[in-house]
Amino acid sequence: MSFPLNPNSENRKAKTTTLLDRAFRDREGKIVIAQMPNLPLLVGLAATSLQLILPSSDLKTAIDLVAFGALFTWAWQEIFKGVNYFRRALGLVVLVGILALKLRVG
Repeated sequence: MSFPLNPNSENRKAKTTTLLDRAFRDREGKIVIAQMPNLPLLVGLAATSLQLILPSSDLKTAIDLVAFGALFTWAWQEIFKGVNYFRRALGLVVLVGILALKLRVG
């Protein structure tokens, strides 16, 4: 009769995940790169598209504010609630990008 030194060692091997798994897999083990867009992303994309067709006016300024707020919200949610490291990094890249554009233009 033999006893392993650490009875939980077999369980640890099964639960070990690599950085690649954490980067692209969700909690259920599915690879997630793209998802259905949520409300802040849909509003941000619609408002950004509207800016392209509107002439310069107070309405365009208001639409710009809505687009920035919605994309900022989406990026913030991805950073803190993203399903994997890739989605969180995507949120960070978008957040830095929209802030850089606002600082450069403003």
